[in-house]
This record gives sequence, structure tokens and C-alpha cells, in this order.
Amino acid sequence: MKFIGRTEQLNKLNRVIARSNKAEAMQTVLIYGRRRVGKSELVKQLLKNTAIQSIYYECKQVAEESNARDICTILSERLQLPKLGYKSMEEVIEYVFQRSCEENMIFVLDEYPYLRENIKGMDSILQTLIDKYRDSAKLTFIILGSYVEIMRNLLEHTNPLYGRIDLTINLKPMDYYESAEFYPGFSEEDRVKIYSVFGGIPYYNRLVDDSVSVEENLMELLVAPESRLENEVSMYLNAEISKITNANEVFEALARGYSKYKDILDQSHVSSGPTLVDVLDKLSNMEVVEKRTPINDEGNKRKASYHISDPLSAFYYRYIFRYASQRKIMDPRVFFEKYVQEDFESIYVPHYFEEICKQYLIRKNRAGKISPAIEKIGKYYYDLPAERRNGEFDIVTQDENGYIFYEVKFRKEYIPASVIREEISQVKATGMNCYQYVFISRSPVILDGVEDPVTVITLKDLWK
Repeated sequence: MKFIGRTEQLNKLNRVIARSNKAEAMQTVLIYGRRRVGKSELVKQLLKNTAIQSIYYECKQVAEESNARDICTILSERLQLPKLGYKSMEEVIEYVFQRSCEENMIFVLDEYPYLRENIKGMDSILQTLIDKYRDSAKLTFIILGSYVEIMRNLLEHTNPLYGRIDLTINLKPMDYYESAEFYPGFSEEDRVKIYSVFGGIPYYNRLVDDSVSVEENLMELLVAPESRLENEVSMYLNAEISKITNANEVFEALARGYSKYKDILDQSHVSSGPTLVDVLDKLSNMEVVEKRTPINDEGNKRKASYHISDPLSAFYYRYIFRYASQRKIMDPRVFFEKYVQEDFESIYVPHYFEEICKQYLIRKNRAGKISPAIEKIGKYYYDLPAERRNGEFDIVTQDENGYIFYEVKFRKEYIPASVIREEISQVKATGMNCYQYVFISRSPVILDGVEDPVTVITLKDLWK
């Protein structure tokens, strides 16, 4: 299957390999990110396109001697050697380091946390070997891991590996633009809908079939009993969280639209405030929940809100987990029509369309195609005491000239000029220093009689 995206990361890795070869010195790379984000595929693509001798080993949740035996087998096969008899990982790794003093090599330890879990002092062992061979080994040493919190710990100043990592890649989900390359046959509307469920995780997107409808994909992959991804969310949560009940409670509250700390605490059955803080921190570190503050009041904790940043988790808790009992006894299509379809079209997808629009603006900004450059993007909080009301605008950008207001619409009906004028009037009433108004719409926008500076962005524009 065609490898999609990750050009920037591949370029970084190739530069590291070139430095190792040129300087005849070891380069150590740390790659981490949530499960299914494509870490292993990234490295395999790198190895596929290089003539340099490479050793790739995926660590297992077994005893040290078993891991050592298995990697010895790989070494014997790759290097055409007699059977090696090392029984400790320290001996095996040192053998590879010694060998790379003679020839340029790439050595990959995938799922390193499994090794670290079963071998006491594994980080210190690596530190000692890296220090010993750093100036003599012509080696690119790559460490991968899916347990984000553990992998980040390797970068802490208290960890033995601190200062030994030459390149760190926190591999994030792809954005909406790259993800669409997995399903080029879909229309712009259907790409929005698919991304709203499967997000930027390559593993999920490879399962999407753009020769059938969005609904058929959802039925086959998520909605029907025993579907391919029905246990995916619970599986990755159980792998990283000990008290899954608390995580379920928080996700349920977030999926129902509660985003403020107090509301989440009131709506969930989490036992206490400190417990809720721990759960939110854990989910944030896993990069499936995101904490946001208004761009015009970033330091105000009371205005902070929490959101499910992983679309699959959001879909799962909004529909599959919430209506689990009904799903078990109903025909899948009847279940979809009753509990999913209308809410999905009118509320769920429009919410994630906002995320897509923010990604579009960030992508254009990074490419230098927005002037003046955006310096901040996010929600804007306003307070009107005289009218006894306050609220937030969902997408606002700030640059050297002031603010730009964005209204995002994912509805089938055209947007009349009266709606445009009303939206602009609401912005002006807050006193926000706004010098431009932008409407991103699925349907045509009518501007007859609108006097203020308005820019319209269509769905097609998002993929240009």
C-alpha cells in the first residue's frame, strides 16, 4: 500500500542518518506518539528507502532472555552470522554498537517501554553504551514507543538518557488535508464527515473505503456489532489507564458537550476534584483530550475548557458507548437512523468542521500564505455586563493588525445576507478590535447589501 504523508519527518530522519555517516558518530533518535499514529510505518518507510544496513526489532512483553534470543536471531539473519548466544539485552545492544564502528548501520528498538518494564535500569544501560560508543559508532539508533508518558520521561533531566537524544519526534495525527489522501474518491463534504470520525490516524484511514458511502464505512467499521474498530478506544485506554471507570465518566461528560471543569465534575461520577484533575491530566498527556483557553484571556483558569481531540473517541462515546444496550439488540441500520444519523449531521460533524477550518488556517499560515501572519488562533471570550450576557466566538485569529472573526457553517442551505449582517453586528457589540470577517461555508454565501469587509472560503478552497 502507498505510504502517505510524513515528508517532514522523513526528511529529518534522513538528515540524521547523513550526519551519522559523515561524522562517523552515533546519532540517537526518540520517536513517540499515541498508538496507531504511524511510528513503526514511518521508520519502516525510512529503512525501505535506504541501502544502509538496518536492524529493526519490536520489543515484546516477555522476559529479557527471550527478547535477547529473538534479536540474536534477527542479527544472525540480517548480518549472515552464525547463531548468536547472548542472553542479556546489554550484551546484544553492545554487539550492535561495536559492529557499527566498522560499518554504517541503523538500529531500531520499537515499543521500547516493554523492554524498560522488564529490565531493571534499562535507561542507564543505554546511557552507558551511548556514552561509550558515541564518538566511534557510525550508527543511527532509533527508539520508538507508544506510551507517551513513559517516552516523555526519557527526556526529563532526571533520566539517565537526558542529553543523549539528538532528535526527538512527537508524531502527531495527520491533519485533515493529508488524511484526505487516504480516500481521494470522496467529495469534499464526505471528506469532512470521514475526518470527523477517523481523524488523522493512518491506521484507521487505511480501512476507509471511498468506493462506498460514508454511512457504509461507519456501519462496517464502528456501528455494527463486532465491527473492526468497535473495541479500539477501550483497548488503548485500558493499556494506559488503570481506573478505566473514571476515564469513561469523563469522556461521557465531554461527549455530551460539557467542557468546563465544574460541569464535568457535576455531570460525571468521578469521586473528587483531585481525581478529576488526575484523569484530565492523564488524558491530555495521551493527547486524546485537549485543554483550551480563550486567546484574549489565556491565563484565566476559570475560562479554560476541555475537549475530546481524538475524533474516534468522540464518536465512540457519543454514540457507541452511550447507547451500548440498544446497539446490542437492534438492527445496525435502525440503530444508526435512530441514535446517530440526525445528530451526526446537524451537531457532531459541524463541530469537527470547526477543527478542520482551524487546521486549514494553520496550514496556510505555516506556508507563509497568510499576511500578516497569524500569531494566535482559538476562541475569543466576551463579557457584556450591561446586557448580562457573555460568551465565546469559536474561531478568531490575532495578528499585528488586530482580530479576524471566522464563522463556520456546515449546513446544506445557503447563507443569506441577513445572517451575515447579524453575525457581524454581534461581533461589533462586544467591542472586539475586529478588522475583517471570514465565512467558511459548505453552501453558497449571499453578500448582497453587506457593507463590511467579508471573505468567503468554500469547501473546495480547503483542499486547494
